[in-house]
Amino acid sequence: MKEESPSIAIEIEDLTVAYHHNPVLWDIDLTIPTGVIAAIVGPNGAGKSTLLKAMLNLIPISSGTVTFFGQRLAQARRAVSYVPQRSEVDWDFPTTVLDVVMMGSYGALGWIKKPGKAERERALAALEQVGMSEFAHRQISELSGGQQQRTFIARALVQDASILLMDEPFAGVDAATEAAILATLRQLQQAGKTLVIVHHDLLTVKSYFDHIILLNVHTVASGPMATTFTDENLQKAYKGKFTAMRERINESVV
Repeated sequence: MKEESPSIAIEIEDLTVAYHHNPVLWDIDLTIPTGVIAAIVGPNGAGKSTLLKAMLNLIPISSGTVTFFGQRLAQARRAVSYVPQRSEVDWDFPTTVLDVVMMGSYGALGWIKKPGKAERERALAALEQVGMSEFAHRQISELSGGQQQRTFIARALVQDASILLMDEPFAGVDAATEAAILATLRQLQQAGKTLVIVHHDLLTVKSYFDHIILLNVHTVASGPMATTFTDENLQKAYKGKFTAMRERINESVV
């Protein structure tokens, strides 16, 4: 395995994912720097969620490699945390918010040792950080969409991973919850974490993120927001759909 620079959090080389011989992702090459909040953006069907799952070995890949700080996932697993889409979680499972958040400690404890007082205190602190302390003993089935999202972010905080991969954490939440989630993400960035987030709202991309990956089956463009979020690259990613979006994007908050 080649040695990676500590300034590179994630490197993807020649990644291809195919379903029934039809490419969903094709020959993806990406380098994501340490310490950024990076958006994965592209049209429906571009492969955004698939990319996260392929990085985490949740789906089989046809070819290519993914490394985290120069290591394969098997060696770097404790450094990587995943917040899935809410729709992928069974929210009717009979467990409390606190129990879900304490699951973030399992990687450090192993599956035999049970979480104790220290893990409980860390979970309660994480819930406080995301504004969910009062819901600690609530059944997860009773939560709103925004509360569910913050519960999973708290679980990621307990894991204390260096890299967080998040699949549309802002989807289906109200404006206040969106602002609270964004504040938490920026705190994590200030603490040196790297965040890679699937995002769908082009109007908020420039103000929420500092790095962008434009995806449409292949990598259209990737780099700092200031130089990569351009009309030319957006046209390549969204093709004919971009013309209708251009005016609204250009009027959005920079």
